[in-house]
Amino acid sequence: MKYMVTSMRKPWIIPNNTALWPNTRRLKSGYWLPNPRNLSFAEAASLPVAIGTAFEGLQQCEFTAGQSILVLGGAGGVGSMVIQLAKHVFGASRVVATASTGKLELLRNLGADLAVDYTKENFEDLPEKFDVVYDCVGQCERAVKAMKEGGKVVIVIGAVTVPAFVFIVTSNGADLEKLNPYLESGKVKAVIDLNSIYPFSQTLEGLAYVDTGRVAGKVVIYPIQQDN
Repeated sequence: MKYMVTSMRKPWIIPNNTALWPNTRRLKSGYWLPNPRNLSFAEAASLPVAIGTAFEGLQQCEFTAGQSILVLGGAGGVGSMVIQLAKHVFGASRVVATASTGKLELLRNLGADLAVDYTKENFEDLPEKFDVVYDCVGQCERAVKAMKEGGKVVIVIGAVTVPAFVFIVTSNGADLEKLNPYLESGKVKAVIDLNSIYPFSQTLEGLAYVDTGRVAGKVVIYPIQQDN
């Protein structure tokens, strides 16, 4: 089957170059796979771009078991996935992540060994350095100061001010299928901001909340009426 149209509990991934929030979607067969059994529609919808970015970034920097990682912006959509994947999928020896005061407990619950309050201390002043710094907040120059000699920095937002190579994240069913066992076992969890599932009629409110920078995890817009 090359294309299909569905409104069933099936797709949870879309190509990056398509519009969002439709009731139905025509997709090439390689762009979809069954919903993980234990995930709600909202949880599944929150995952593909965030977890795909986190996973591909860790792959591109060749992150391996036993290495240490610092995640800047660990409470955001991508950062919350990086913490979990580094710890539970890639086998990190140590995961340190930054967030504001009210989100530190979330970082610990996701698997961070140390949660750093960026409003009170500078991460580059930590006594330890890291094999990988995963920058989700646009702090490239500061991120470089926190890595070990020979370490790597992954930057997903902001200007790149050091020599680098660029890669484009392409969501695909194969990567998500690899991660499906971790999602279904609960080792990796969707992170949705508390009370931030908006009906389509409140799309502008949802986007405005995203722009505040206070979101923990993802905000979800429902294009159709929820069943529950």
